[in-house]
Amino acid sequence: MTSAEAQDRIRQLRAEVSRHDELYYRRARPEITDFEYDRMRRELADLERDFPAEALAAGEESPTRRIGDDRAQGFVRARHASAMTTLENTYDEAEMREFDARLVRLIGREPLEYTIEPKIDGASISLIYEQGKLVRAITRGDGEEGDDVTANVRTIRSLPHRLHAAEGGAPVPEFVEIRGEIYLRFEEFNRINEEQDELGVERYANPRNLAAGTLKLLDAAVVAERRLEVVLYGLGACRPANVVSSQVDWHRAVRGWGLPGLAAVARARGIEDVLAAIRVLDAERAGFPFATDGAVVKLNDFAQQREAGFRGEGERARKLSPRWACAYKFAPERAEARLLSITLQVGRTGVLTPVAELEPVQLAGTTVARATLHNADEIARKDIREGDVVWVEKAGEVIPAVIGVNLARRGPSCVPYAFPTQCPACGTAVVRQEGEVAMRCPNPSCPVQVRRRVQHFASKACVDIEGLGEAMAETLAGRGWVRTVPDVYRLRREDLLGLGKNVEKSTDKLLAAIEASKGSELWRFIHGLGIPHVGAAAAKDLAARFRSLEALAGASLGEFIDAKGNSLILGIGETMARAIVGFFATAEHRALVEGLREVGVAPMAPAERVVTGTALAGCTFVLTGTLPALTREEATALIEAAGGKVSGSVSKKTSYVLAGEEAGSKLDKARTLGVPVIDEAGFRALLAGSAPAGGS
Repeated sequence: MTSAEAQDRIRQLRAEVSRHDELYYRRARPEITDFEYDRMRRELADLERDFPAEALAAGEESPTRRIGDDRAQGFVRARHASAMTTLENTYDEAEMREFDARLVRLIGREPLEYTIEPKIDGASISLIYEQGKLVRAITRGDGEEGDDVTANVRTIRSLPHRLHAAEGGAPVPEFVEIRGEIYLRFEEFNRINEEQDELGVERYANPRNLAAGTLKLLDAAVVAERRLEVVLYGLGACRPANVVSSQVDWHRAVRGWGLPGLAAVARARGIEDVLAAIRVLDAERAGFPFATDGAVVKLNDFAQQREAGFRGEGERARKLSPRWACAYKFAPERAEARLLSITLQVGRTGVLTPVAELEPVQLAGTTVARATLHNADEIARKDIREGDVVWVEKAGEVIPAVIGVNLARRGPSCVPYAFPTQCPACGTAVVRQEGEVAMRCPNPSCPVQVRRRVQHFASKACVDIEGLGEAMAETLAGRGWVRTVPDVYRLRREDLLGLGKNVEKSTDKLLAAIEASKGSELWRFIHGLGIPHVGAAAAKDLAARFRSLEALAGASLGEFIDAKGNSLILGIGETMARAIVGFFATAEHRALVEGLREVGVAPMAPAERVVTGTALAGCTFVLTGTLPALTREEATALIEAAGGKVSGSVSKKTSYVLAGEEAGSKLDKARTLGVPVIDEAGFRALLAGSAPAGGS
């Protein structure tokens, strides 16, 4: 390679790596696999090493001299007490031996002791506990400063907000940064994608992207709907600094404090034992309920870690990666398969999702005959054609995806794919809405859309009509008996009896279930309507606030959020509020509510809270933390019964912040704005009509 060629290639790779960093860290929508990205970054690093003059001439700024930056708009920035670095990666056992050899030379002893941890594929997080209390959660950001995502992290059910030392275990430090990974279990990932299918919108590609994207949502209510998990394994700053002295002891301390840590950490002496442990982990990870993409190898002894130090120290202001740790990445299993055809799936809202129909091929222990193609733009970008031999991987070890084409095996009969202009189910001309990548069938009477809407409405998660499953929904939609959800309640016995012999008993059972569903709880109907972003929990919040479908359908945006975008209904943020108002702004959905009323649907509203006093009339409360005796629901009921109301966010219009143990960012904001803060004793004093005690 000539000097000019090297300089051009360095410029090209720097631009490409930077673009993929933006897609991966900020947008959580990578276009290439980790393996392809690592290979590209390694090529750039090798060129910069072998052609230093050309690298300098190409410019001083290089993505190899910084870590990825995940900071996003809409979040408050917060600094790490100790730099949050990344790991050097390898896919090669020989490079792992070189890693060990370098440390042996540096430390001056052999064999060295290591820990081997599963590398969970998620989004990095740093939790700060002061006096045992969770006070802040920060993304990695640029390593020095990240986004404060405390409100979102507090929705994680498995994460305690206060640490408690186990008997005989490590004491809880005064201050500690605990590093870990936010992730989604396969089960939850699949559940969310099933909801995407029901909504007729694009599926999420893999658990990592979905976890990272969820963590950066500005609406904590939507985050709470998705069951994020966290696993903690790393140590940042700590005061006092000598709580533990090794990686093994650190894992024991994390679990002893009640935190979700790694269940199984291998311990090995010498590199050959390390490699053996990595092979065992690779074989066992297929049974894990979460995505893993490698093994993290660390020096066990903290004193040796300090001696080894970090790359970047002494060269530039920011540490890049520890010399005492390395990630051994498992190369993704990839298979070649002939793409027989591209078919289209029609979703509940009319979105057309292309699917690759493949010659069956073995991949990661299963037979794969279908794979996702995402959307028309992805097909065009990768130039995927029917008849091609394509490469297939399991994205995030879950969904088979076509990642590219083997152009060397492309035949002359393979022509560019033209995305259909008509819906395959009803023949209606497809459209692309402004700002969307998806093609959509705009016909609400499309039989596939009708079937999916009816199936969702009748599911156990909604009004729960036994006997109205996928097959029956398809039959009813196919025969034209059901075109909208209210048509379910217009079904005639004589029509259903014509579906076959000996169906009288099942018909009567189905009709009885349909009739019984008319009085289902209001939240089940709200959930069954299929409003974007509204799951079961949000449906319950809406039912408690509006108490009827008609009231919800007629609500304005100002009934959900104030002029500054602050939530006025606990659990309903701005994103969800706009989705609700937009849903009922269409004539089609207003007619849906009216149709349900006409067929005799009478949803059961939640028990009404009766106002028994006016002690808190005109007062707006924000609740945060855990109260000694009252649950949040009980406190809300008392406030509303006394004429007050509860908001989900603090503003200058907030009358009081009712704060308990482990109060978070809402408490900080209240103090900044000068909003009165009271504890439970002060709250009870207000209810009794006297001055609050215990306020601040």
